[in-house]
Amino acid sequence: MKKRSVKKISKKPLPKKPVPDFSLPPMSISFSPSLAIKTGTWRYLTPVYVNKLAPCSEACPAGEDVEAVLALAGEGKFLEAWEKIVQENPLPRICGRVCFHPCEASCNRKEFDEPTSINALERFLGEYAYQRGAKIPLSQEKRSEKIAIIGSGPAGLSCAYHLARLGYNVNIFEAQPQLGGMLRYGIPAYRLPKDVLDQEIENILSLGVVWRPNSTLGRDFIWEDLKNFDAIFLATGAWQSLKLRIPGEESSGVISGLEFLKKINTGQEISLGERVAIIGGGNTAMDVARAARRLGAKPLIIYRRTKEEMPAFAEEIAEAEEEGIEFIFLASPLKIISENGKVKGLECLKNTLGPPGKDGRPEPQPIANSNFLLEVETVIPAIGEIPDFSFLPQDLERTPTSLRIKETGAVNLPRVFAGGDIIPQPRTVAHAIGSGKKAAMAIDATLKGKEIEDALCSARWGAKGGLSMALYLSGRQDEVPRQVVKFAELNLAYFQHQSRSAKEKLPAHERIFNFTEVNLGLNRDKALMEAKRCFNCGVCNLCHNCYLFCPDLAISARPDHQGYEINLEYCKGCCICVAECPRGVISVEVKK
Repeated sequence: MKKRSVKKISKKPLPKKPVPDFSLPPMSISFSPSLAIKTGTWRYLTPVYVNKLAPCSEACPAGEDVEAVLALAGEGKFLEAWEKIVQENPLPRICGRVCFHPCEASCNRKEFDEPTSINALERFLGEYAYQRGAKIPLSQEKRSEKIAIIGSGPAGLSCAYHLARLGYNVNIFEAQPQLGGMLRYGIPAYRLPKDVLDQEIENILSLGVVWRPNSTLGRDFIWEDLKNFDAIFLATGAWQSLKLRIPGEESSGVISGLEFLKKINTGQEISLGERVAIIGGGNTAMDVARAARRLGAKPLIIYRRTKEEMPAFAEEIAEAEEEGIEFIFLASPLKIISENGKVKGLECLKNTLGPPGKDGRPEPQPIANSNFLLEVETVIPAIGEIPDFSFLPQDLERTPTSLRIKETGAVNLPRVFAGGDIIPQPRTVAHAIGSGKKAAMAIDATLKGKEIEDALCSARWGAKGGLSMALYLSGRQDEVPRQVVKFAELNLAYFQHQSRSAKEKLPAHERIFNFTEVNLGLNRDKALMEAKRCFNCGVCNLCHNCYLFCPDLAISARPDHQGYEINLEYCKGCCICVAECPRGVISVEVKK
């Protein structure tokens, strides 16, 4: 048998693997405390604390510091929050009911879950203060100048309030028997109870404001009678309803929307019949339809565009639908049918939407041979209103629908200003209040010999035109926050999703039989919870995040405990503080 050869294995040692060197490289070491090592010179980015403007505050036409109000309310300081409101707006209980709340439309929280219920909170704070007998303090300064205010709607009341608080002698001339203008005669009680209106007006009169009812310019006194006043504010509103300009409009049973609402609000009886056609898609049309429903009629709203283009507030449309009001969209009235001079029907024409018009909305285009007939007993046009200029001086510059004014609110006559629905601005209560406050500032600046433009500039919030009386009185233009905090600047890791507190309101089957207030607002617990939902955008609330996260110990509390300060000798510019700030208070500057 042949032997197998066996290969010998080499016994040479295997090469050794290199051992990793875990020793640290040479470095400099200091045994002194970190405060001795000033490393700020490495920095090319500098974090800077900047209180910014919350978007809700910028959006408020009445110029309220909304964020500050909600911050106080969130701490349970309800009276202090109310005082913050009435620095700027004398009618919080009214605005809390009828304002279209653009603050909520601008709220950063709406991008996270739902906007803060600012409107309901304003109402709660107004009610809270009223129930506790809170009063607006009288002015300590008394001036000799006299101011005439023509008209007592929200613009006139706002102007009177702020001028009285500035120490002026204020006289309101009102054509109607009672103060309030459109608040009293144009808004139904189910939206704004008249006792609430009376109480808010009484707060203003308690400041020493004198008012003269049944005083119509051009009838009870003339323009020359105002020569003894040092300034005049025109706030006479827009009370002339636009006509449909169709055949049959002079028939019995046709009544304008404003005339109808005025009759309702003054307790006059009105016969509507069963079927009522309301022409229009704005808030007046909604108020008319809902009031007619409460009088037992079956209202029908006819609007020439679609629901999406309706200018009425979304909440008003939704509540009208809840109350069983019928809508016909894409239709225009063509002719009012009458018999023996009395309305019997309404002939309409169907529309389709065409290209955008001057206001950006698609223009309705009639469809040929699409006529249809509605059997109705009353027709109420609610397609808009314009001011009456017949009693004003002929040399006042105007357009067909408004007075011409300067940026300051002044007209072309010396020491005469205008506001509210008589000037070219959105016709809302909040815009009217804002215009009255602007006029008060402009009148005060004029009578004190100040530059009006500079004075108003120092009071301006952001870019949307709102003015702050607190800023105006401080005169510190450099303290005005200019930068509006965007949603992307917030650190959402520090907030939890939470549903918005719903306002309580009467169910539809109860409210359609009377003019009892529909919306009941928030209770104390809901109001507190809702205030705490506010992000408090752009304002430091001493959360300590920047202090805790700073790796260089470069941040410390300010001596006055009103925020923090950065020691730039130690800050390396890592900007962790910027990233960790929940409210976007810290900005970044590039070192030059």
